Amino acid sequence: MFKSVFTKYITFFMMMIIISFLVLTFILCRMVGNWSTDVKAEIVEKSSTVVASAAENMFITDDTENFNGFVYFNREHFVQLISALADYSGDVHILIVDTRGEILAHDDDLGQGYINALIPQSVIDDIKQNGEQRIVGDLDGTFAQKQLMYATPISDSDGELVGAVLSCSVSEQVETLIGTMIKTIILSCLWVMLASLVAVYFISDRVIAPLKQMSKAAKSFAAGKFDVRVPVKGRDEVAELATAFNNMASSMAKLEDMRRTFLSSVSHDLRTPMTTISGFIDGIIDGTIPPEKHEYYLDIIRNEVRRLARLVASLLDITRIQAGERKFSKSAFDICEMARLILISFEQKIDAKKLEVEFDCKRDKMMVWADRDAIYQILYNICDNAVKFSREGGAYKISILEREKKVYISVFNEGDGIPSEELPFVFERFYKSDKSRGLDKTGVGLGLYIAKTIIDAHEEEIWVRSEHGKNCEFVFTLPYTPEGEIVVKD
Repeated sequence: MFKSVFTKYITFFMMMIIISFLVLTFILCRMVGNWSTDVKAEIVEKSSTVVASAAENMFITDDTENFNGFVYFNREHFVQLISALADYSGDVHILIVDTRGEILAHDDDLGQGYINALIPQSVIDDIKQNGEQRIVGDLDGTFAQKQLMYATPISDSDGELVGAVLSCSVSEQVETLIGTMIKTIILSCLWVMLASLVAVYFISDRVIAPLKQMSKAAKSFAAGKFDVRVPVKGRDEVAELATAFNNMASSMAKLEDMRRTFLSSVSHDLRTPMTTISGFIDGIIDGTIPPEKHEYYLDIIRNEVRRLARLVASLLDITRIQAGERKFSKSAFDICEMARLILISFEQKIDAKKLEVEFDCKRDKMMVWADRDAIYQILYNICDNAVKFSREGGAYKISILEREKKVYISVFNEGDGIPSEELPFVFERFYKSDKSRGLDKTGVGLGLYIAKTIIDAHEEEIWVRSEHGKNCEFVFTLPYTPEGEIVVKD
């Protein structure tokens, strides 16, 4: 029943509107009913009191001893009085009755809804016993409709009850008013529900349409198509979600391109040395390669095997990093000495390219707190890339300095550099700047990703600066520690 967002929204809004209007109707009906009843009660009470007071004063001062005769002789006067009050008070009717319940005088409009000529004796007895009182009902069928009445006794000079004044008003008019109000509220509720239905439709469509497009795009991603994008409209949360979704799609597309490049590189790096190894071994076995050349070709085979070993080691290293199995054992060591040793190991490659080398270490010994083997792996890889991508005769510089308990290690080289649009992706998996493999014939685009992962595990930073066609510089930080002191991070 509630499979779609629209159905959930419209059901929720309709329920909220209906409940709100029910509560509103209940409160208004109670307020209007109570207010109307109180107003009518005040009107009938005043009307009854005024007529009773006038009749009692006139009877006491009159010479007539019988109240019925008194009213009979002054009937015209009383009818005028009570008719005037009844007309002024709206739907109020006024009656003067004797102690037997007989109606002696009434306003001109009493005939509407009046049935019997006598007021029940029980009502007269209650007036005699309790005095003034409010009554709600039809007086045992005396009136065709339920009335709101107020009874005021009339006494003689000795305080004996001689009659009473009943002022009454039809209470059903309040119910009619409430019924009309309820109909008005129901009509308003229907209009509000219709407006809400239209509003919810457009609002939910504004929200659901991008979600449907994202769902369709996600299915395309599952099928390997990463070129689908979701239109972004506005600046609200849905637009932000669509933007994030498109960014994710772009990242997935780049990752897929890198994966394909990686597979191509790995395939090439596996096939080429394996073909070389297989060909040279076959040549040695079948005698095509003379014995005096065996040592030369075996040396080539050994280098190719080492190349395969490096590739497999990188792949295994990535697997261990992704699985969280690689642990780092930190200790204090001299980063300057490590850099010197790595630089010496590249002596032949540096001489072959005739690079202008500069080694800048502010002190002879600079201790850092890190995993020695992991940092050696990072620095060796960065230095190797710097030599590999340097132009012949270009500058090659390693700088190490300490600032605010941080050691900054920088490797700079002059060469083609990295295009600015590729800088954000340098540390991603399978990234290779040299797509043609003209300079980098051995890498598979994992070294810098491994370096970034190791530096992140040390809670340090690594970044790259480059001017395309001119130079490139990699910088990473390590925590500085005085010799022998252990660094503990919170």
